[in-house]
Amino acid sequence: MASKWFETVAIAQRRAQKRLPKSVYGALIAGSEKGLSSKDNLESFDQLGFAPHIAGNKNERSMATTVMGQSVSMPVLISPTGVQAVHPEGEVAVARAAASRGVAMGLSSFASHSIEEVCAVNNQVFFQMYWSGDRDTMLHRLMRAEAAGAKGIILTLDWSFSHGRDWGSPWIPDKIDLKAVTKLAPGVIVRPRWFWSFAKTGHLPALTTPNMARPGEKPPTFFGAYNEWMLSALPSWEDVGWLRAQWNGPFMVKGVSRVDDAKRLVDLGVSALSVSNHGGNNLDGTPAPIRALPGIVDAVGEQIEVLLDGGVRRGSDVVKALALGARAVMIGRAYLWGLAAEGQAGVENVLDVLRGGIDSALLALGKSDIAELDRDDVVAPADFFRRLGS
Repeated sequence: MASKWFETVAIAQRRAQKRLPKSVYGALIAGSEKGLSSKDNLESFDQLGFAPHIAGNKNERSMATTVMGQSVSMPVLISPTGVQAVHPEGEVAVARAAASRGVAMGLSSFASHSIEEVCAVNNQVFFQMYWSGDRDTMLHRLMRAEAAGAKGIILTLDWSFSHGRDWGSPWIPDKIDLKAVTKLAPGVIVRPRWFWSFAKTGHLPALTTPNMARPGEKPPTFFGAYNEWMLSALPSWEDVGWLRAQWNGPFMVKGVSRVDDAKRLVDLGVSALSVSNHGGNNLDGTPAPIRALPGIVDAVGEQIEVLLDGGVRRGSDVVKALALGARAVMIGRAYLWGLAAEGQAGVENVLDVLRGGIDSALLALGKSDIAELDRDDVVAPADFFRRLGS
C-alpha cells in the first residue's frame, strides 16, 4: 500500500494522466475557450501568502465544522461532477471515501450511479440539479432525492452553453458501440490498466445518467440528458425561488460571482451559496472565485453560508479560502485524479493530503481551530481582489 500512496494532489494528477486514455484525461483538465479562468483559478492561490507565527502556537488543532446542517470532520466537500468514467465504481467509490473521512458529498444529476446507490453508502449527500426540463420534472427529481435520503440540494447555475476550447474538446460518444470502440481504441490500447479495470467487471464505462430518468423511462445517455438541459428554458429568479420553496431543507446555489446575485439569493431564502466559475468551464475570463470571495462574504456572509469552489489543490489553499471568509471549500478535479489513480483509496488519499495541509497551516498560523482564521493571516497583492456587481 505504501507504494501506492501519494503525498500531494499533483502526484495524484500525474498518476491519473498515466492511467487514463488521453481523451478521458483531456476532459478532466479542460477549461472553456482559451482557458483564462481555469488558469486563474490555480494561479490566484499562488499569489496569496501567509503571515505565520514562530512561538506560542497550539499543540491541538480542530478543523471540524458544519455545512448546511451537516457536521463534517474538515471544511472540504466533494463537489458534484458528472459521469465519473475514470473508475468503474465512480461515484459509489467517492461516496465511500467521503464517508470514511467524515466528509459530505455532492452528487451530480449527471452521475453514472444513482442517488439511491450513493445514499446507501454515505448518509451526507447533497443532490445537485441543473435547471433541466419543466417544473413537474424538477419536482420529481426533488422527491426522488428526498426519498433516497439526500440531506440537501445544490442548484448549479454557473455552466453556460459554450464548450469551445482552443486546444480542442475530447470526443465523448453517446454510447459505447462498435463505432465508438473503433474510434477510441488507439487511446485505450496504450492505457491497458484503465481498460482492464472495466473489463474485469464485465461492463464498459457507463454513459447513462440514471438520476435524469423520467418516471417509467430508461435512464438517458449523457448527451440525451445534456440535450434536455440545453433545450430547457433558462431559469428566472422566480423559478429559482419556486424550486427553493419546494425543498424543505438546506438548499445551495452554486456558481455565484457577483454581489448582487448573492443578495438576491439571500432574499429567496437560500441556505448557502458557492462562489464558483464551474472550474473554468463557464464564461472564460471570469475571475477566480478566491478573488471574488471577500466581496461576497462582506455583503452576505452574516446571512448565508458562503463556500468556495475552484482551484483548490492543497490544504493551504483551503486555509486561504477560510481566512478570507469561506465556511468550507468544494473540490472537483482533485478527487477525480485520486479516483482515477487508486479508486476509493485514492480519494481517501486526496482527502488525507488536504487534511494534513490544513493542519500544517493552522499550526504555523498559531490557530487552534479553523474558526479563528481571519484576513490578517493572509497576504494579498494590492490589486488581487475583485468585487463584481454591487
